[in-house]
Amino acid sequence: MESPKEEVLLLRIRHAKLVTISRRGDRFKIGKEMDRVEIIENGTVIVNQEGLIIDVGTDEELSNQYANKRFLSDVDATGMSVVPGFVDAHSHPVWSGDRVHEFAMKLAGATYMDIHKMGGGIGFTMEKTKQSSEEELKSLLKKRLDRFLSFGTTTLEGKSGYGDDLDSEVRLLKVLHEADQEHPVEIVSTYLGAHSVPKGLTAAQHARNVIEIQLPRIIELKQEGVISPRNIDVFLEKGIFESEETKQILEAGKAAGLLLNFHGDEIHPMGSGLLGGKLGATAISHLERVDDEGIEAMSIKPTVAVLLPTTAYVLRIEPPPARKLIEGGVPVALGSDFNPNAHCQSMAHVMNLACVTMRMTMNEALVAATLNAAASLDLSHSHGSIEVGKVADFVVIDHPSWEHIIYEMADPPIQSVYKRGKRVFTKSC
Repeated sequence: MESPKEEVLLLRIRHAKLVTISRRGDRFKIGKEMDRVEIIENGTVIVNQEGLIIDVGTDEELSNQYANKRFLSDVDATGMSVVPGFVDAHSHPVWSGDRVHEFAMKLAGATYMDIHKMGGGIGFTMEKTKQSSEEELKSLLKKRLDRFLSFGTTTLEGKSGYGDDLDSEVRLLKVLHEADQEHPVEIVSTYLGAHSVPKGLTAAQHARNVIEIQLPRIIELKQEGVISPRNIDVFLEKGIFESEETKQILEAGKAAGLLLNFHGDEIHPMGSGLLGGKLGATAISHLERVDDEGIEAMSIKPTVAVLLPTTAYVLRIEPPPARKLIEGGVPVALGSDFNPNAHCQSMAHVMNLACVTMRMTMNEALVAATLNAAASLDLSHSHGSIEVGKVADFVVIDHPSWEHIIYEMADPPIQSVYKRGKRVFTKSC
């Protein structure tokens, strides 16, 4: 009679300070709960060959239970901390060309909208992106994803938006889809056909194009498995897409089965919180100018507030009211807003900016970069905390105090990064 085959597990990390974020299945944290993170001193986490967490506890609790198990990787993390892999809740990662000349213009006093009206900004990047081949865009994206990974980002929201017509937008979504299949960073793609108004069209005309021409084809291609957008986005802003066009596009996207995850209240107060609350949006980004009525509306579902401190920093504008949002019962998440205007791929730096410029605590910033960021992408049932049943995405910090990931802002002490239990980055000496 054959003896039963020995179960081989993928990974054990032990002797670590495990910052699990939650231990009770929270899908998001709000209010005072955002300032509480669960920590296991001298902790162990066990991962199966499917890349899922199957056990979490103290070394003492789990050492005997797994004494006779074999692990493909057995990591002694003495003197180190382990946090969930970072979830970057807002990025624009596929584009060509840079806008360093516009950075110089901003330093000289030009505003974002000044540059936009001169044909710069999004329009400039659209032109440069259109001139690049699909292979060039793939190559650029791969290098960027490698860098995201080195800074601990294991899941990334990635938008299209630098195409001025259907074919251009489909091409960007294809690049995102293929990168998600080939690269360790997990990409949640977002269709952003209403990012800027193409030359020769009005906002109303382009909104009709998005609703009647682009969106039906986007859904067809998603069903065929060619692209994989989960969200629809609109740049709700004065002089670009205003409230009525935004509402029409979001309603059409929702009817097509996409989650609503849009830009709002960045430069001007546009009532995005109230609109998102009424439509049942999953998330709204920016919110520098959100009002009290909008905060109240967002707290009902709730709709996640994705705050982007890099944007306010680069544009020298008032940062989003993180404290009011947290105190108002809105789940706050963080994103890098990586794009040619805000060239940041480090969630460690984003968290530092959130603490310094938006007066968030380090606990709140970590929750916002993990569990709440996952909630903004409707992934918090499987991502964003170190709990049984979730994907084994970890950042190993080379310090017994996890806070050093935020404190050491320019060069965070990341020792290694794991995606679904496999080590995908190790810092070289």
